[in-house]
Order: sequence, then C-alpha cells, then structure tokens
Amino acid sequence: MTYKAFDLTGKVAVVTGGNSGIGLGMSDALAQAGASVCIWGTNEAKNAAAAEKLRSHGARIATMRCDVGEESAVEKAFMDTLAEFGHVDAFFANAGVIGSDAVKSFVEMRVEEWRRVMRVNLDGAFFTLRAAARHMISRGQGGSLVVTSSLAALSGPPRNQHYAATKAGVLAMMQSLAVELARHRIRANAIQPGWIDTSMTEDVLHGDRFATRVLPRVPLRRWGAPEDFGAIAVYLASDASAYHTGDTILIDGGYSKF
Repeated sequence: MTYKAFDLTGKVAVVTGGNSGIGLGMSDALAQAGASVCIWGTNEAKNAAAAEKLRSHGARIATMRCDVGEESAVEKAFMDTLAEFGHVDAFFANAGVIGSDAVKSFVEMRVEEWRRVMRVNLDGAFFTLRAAARHMISRGQGGSLVVTSSLAALSGPPRNQHYAATKAGVLAMMQSLAVELARHRIRANAIQPGWIDTSMTEDVLHGDRFATRVLPRVPLRRWGAPEDFGAIAVYLASDASAYHTGDTILIDGGYSKF
C-alpha cells in the first residue's frame, strides 16, 4: 500500500520563478507528485519550455507572465490563476534576482541597484504571499506558504548586502506569518539553499576559485542541483507537513556546518 500523505492529487501549487533553476526543480517534482502547477515567470519562452516538460508527467499545467515586483501584476496573475484552477493550496514565493557584477563595493552601490533587488526579492515576496494568504483565508481550507531564502541571509556575502538583506527579511516574514496565520490552518516555512548550480550561479561556481576554495568545504563534495529541492517542495505542499510551520529548512550539503 502506498503512503498517501505525499500524494498531491487534487492540489494546486503556484511557483514564482518556476521556469528555471530551483523553481523548476520544485515545479517538476510537484507535477510528478500529482499536483496541478501554475508557473509564474517573466520570460514567456522559458515558461513555455517548463510547461512542456511538466506536462510530460500528465499534470495539469498553466503559466502566467508576471513581474512579482509589480503589485497590480501580482493581483492580476493571482486572479487569472484562480480562473484557471479555482483555488490554490500551496504557494512558493521563489522568484528572485542577485546583485549585479557591476557593484564593486558597498560604498559604491547605487540606490537604483539596491532597489532593483529589493523590488523583486522582498517586495515581490510581500505582494505574492499576501495575495495567496488572502485567498487561503477566504477559502477556509488552510494551505501552505513557502519562500526561497538563501544561506546569504546568514553568511554575509561581500558586495551583496542588498541580496543578503532581502533573504534575511523573508525569513523574518515567514516566522511572523506562521504565528499570525496558524489560526487559519495556513503553514509558513522557508527553504534556505546553499551553493546551488543554476544559470544564475554557474559562472561563479565553475570558476577555479570556487572549485578550489569553496567546494572542498561542502561535506557532500558537490554543488547542489535544482532537483535537490523537489522532495522538500512536495513535502511542504502535502498533508505530510500539516503540523510543520515557522521553520527554515536548510539545504546546503552540510556547508554551513563545516
């Protein structure tokens, strides 16, 4: 007999930034577990490619072009998602950007660069999670809110103070949401990745400096992959996590412990 708690049949999950990287790894696993998945992303070509991949699992898939840093765009995307699926059970606020390579020091960082990162990573999390929470409260069936943070929230990366601040900010946000929304049976948790090999990080991770200085400090002796986040996404979307809220789940291959 199959253990039923991880079966996502009948559930609807939204993944922002779900067309690549960690977001695609989560979206793919959610679809394999039986969920209907709605991918939000700004790149329509990537959205379409991701949808085609997910549909190979027999899942119901939709995509929405959405800039999460724009409040009106988020509200429209959420209404369009509801028009397509009727409800949302799990919402993954995963969309994010990293600091520009043009930033050479904190004292030289321009306000425009600071706000560019804040707009997507922190404002975007606020707009999307608020929309999801409003729906889940109104529906009265509970739900799961998940945000993608980063080890940068704790590790202090130079020249990326804006990125680190946003990733620390969402951790605090989720802890507050866990307390406030528990009465509505809405769970709120954060996923905290370490060094993950994606299109955003490949240039850094595959350079000689990181290969010789950073990779040896990862006890599992490899960079993380987007697929490493599939199982945790399924768990957090499923009934198996019904009593799990207010947590930060670190997935870093042991890097932070060594």
